[in-house]
Amino acid sequence: MAKYLLASASGMGFLCLIAGLSPVQALPSLEIADKNVAVNQDYGSYQKNDSHQSNLANNISSKLLIADESPKNLPSVNEQQKIPDLGVDSAVNFWQPIIPQSASSSPTSYKLAQVTSVSQLSDVQPTDWAFQALQSLVERYGCIAGYPNQTYRGNRAMTRYEFAAGLNACLDRINELIATATADLVKKEDLATLQKLQEQFAAELATLRGRVDAVEARTAKLEANQFSTTTKLSGEAIIAGVGASGGAPNNSDSNIILVNRVRLNLTTSFTGKDLLITGLQAYNFLGGANGQGSLQQSLGLAAPLLSASSARTSFEPQFPGLNVNTLSSVGANSVQLYKLLYIFPVANKLTLFAGTAAETSDAFPAITPFYGEGQESISRFAGLNPVLRVSGGTSGTGLASAAGFIFNISPNLDLRALYGSVNANLPQKSATDAVPGVSTTPLGAGLFSGSSVIATQLTFKPSAALDIGLNYAHSYHEINILGTGLVSSDIGALAGVAAGTPVTLNSVGGTVTWRLSPNIALSGYGAALFVDASSNSVNASTTFTSWMAGVHFKDLFKSGNTAGILFGQPLYRTDAGGSAQLTPTGDNRATPYHLEAYYRFQVSDNISITPGAFILFNPEGNSNNETTTVGVLRTTFTF
Repeated sequence: MAKYLLASASGMGFLCLIAGLSPVQALPSLEIADKNVAVNQDYGSYQKNDSHQSNLANNISSKLLIADESPKNLPSVNEQQKIPDLGVDSAVNFWQPIIPQSASSSPTSYKLAQVTSVSQLSDVQPTDWAFQALQSLVERYGCIAGYPNQTYRGNRAMTRYEFAAGLNACLDRINELIATATADLVKKEDLATLQKLQEQFAAELATLRGRVDAVEARTAKLEANQFSTTTKLSGEAIIAGVGASGGAPNNSDSNIILVNRVRLNLTTSFTGKDLLITGLQAYNFLGGANGQGSLQQSLGLAAPLLSASSARTSFEPQFPGLNVNTLSSVGANSVQLYKLLYIFPVANKLTLFAGTAAETSDAFPAITPFYGEGQESISRFAGLNPVLRVSGGTSGTGLASAAGFIFNISPNLDLRALYGSVNANLPQKSATDAVPGVSTTPLGAGLFSGSSVIATQLTFKPSAALDIGLNYAHSYHEINILGTGLVSSDIGALAGVAAGTPVTLNSVGGTVTWRLSPNIALSGYGAALFVDASSNSVNASTTFTSWMAGVHFKDLFKSGNTAGILFGQPLYRTDAGGSAQLTPTGDNRATPYHLEAYYRFQVSDNISITPGAFILFNPEGNSNNETTTVGVLRTTFTF
């Protein structure tokens, strides 16, 4: 029988047929998987872009990977027109690097096409030993399929299940021919051959039918219970214990506190190329307008207004317990809309985005691997360059209405820019003062007349091991603040100048990450913020500088675990001119330093635990303050 099959054109035809049909299920998915891996490797980013990260970068960066997972970016530096997929870390940088999926690489494009003539298969020649068998099956039975590139790949090996699948396809075709009264096309010898093949492969055919039935049942169940055909739901819950010692003189150590932050993110695509991001959150951090109830206030290291401090953790909002637009209070664990943003491509290399709840950092890749509010560094200082935080750029509450673009100049170079307005929803500035010279709408009103920021980042990748980001931001503030939330001098940026004095900021910075190996990276940033009074009645200026350098470890001791050690200088006044003071009254000027270490245990795919601590030397640039230690035990759940 075996010899007969090899000698028979019909028998060999079935063998060739199955060799051609079976890759329909196997090869395309393998090729797509390989392409995804290649893209991930090409991105080269050392920062954790796994299923727990989330940027417009994780930013309007970077998240989710189409293969798996952030909220946390628009397409990254080496990405062309892509479909954003949000990560669940949902930290400040809402988006993560994403994988391109063009029409030519989509799963449907790999479907084998029916051929009507063997000449349509470019790799099948008349001199091939199975040519007549293929020709017979194509012209007599019409059950041969080829690949989209018009090839047949007849030399590929196959499994018995693949053979059974091909045999079943031809049986179905012959049944169709018989049912349509075309029995003259089916010869007795062919039917005998088919009968013997069917008997020999009865077990495989039964198994195959059972698998198909199971898949159909599971598909029907998923369709009946799916959340939405256009929307994906992801979330993150952080529960952390925080304790601190030190702080201002004559202050007793604060109690250990237990805090939480929960985020739910809905990502919706209407065309397959666009993305609408809707984020809801709740937290129990306290602070309000005067910082009352915050850890920083208990240490005596917070500004008297808005509780800005160098003792902040990475996952608490910049203005906890407060709607800074109107100075109204926000209750603990109240549900807020912290992200509302729409991203859509308009050309091959150009993507636009706009939204009413966004942050400057959403638009830019983080570059540094220490970024990740729920997964990586435990301090606000370590995660991002201060230039990205100017004007509430990482408020954690979607402070601004913003619009901008991403231009992919080349696979290794892109340019991003945005305009953000803090109080775009207010038609008029309040005439009532909260404190002398400061309105109860302290950031102004209107899309173009209140506090605003224009920010841009040039991101490039000169080699597979090196990522560089250069930032510039121009800001106008209705009151005398930086809007970073990083240090207490953020409030009253021009020391000795009235709180109601408007200011203009020009901020420049750069961030670099160099991967020494797949698991070790050096990363750091530098920034300078130039502040000038924007009032004809005041002549004052101040310069702030900051820098950070550290080592990041990936898969340390166990796959999935990460760690970081970093050291740097928080924002510090290095120059002052006009009526601005270099050192606020009562302070003993000293350069502040920040030392931090953390280790993240990946307990499971959805749970991580991060113990860590950071030490502040000369906190807030004042040697009168004691060396301060802040310890954090953070547990992060993602789903």
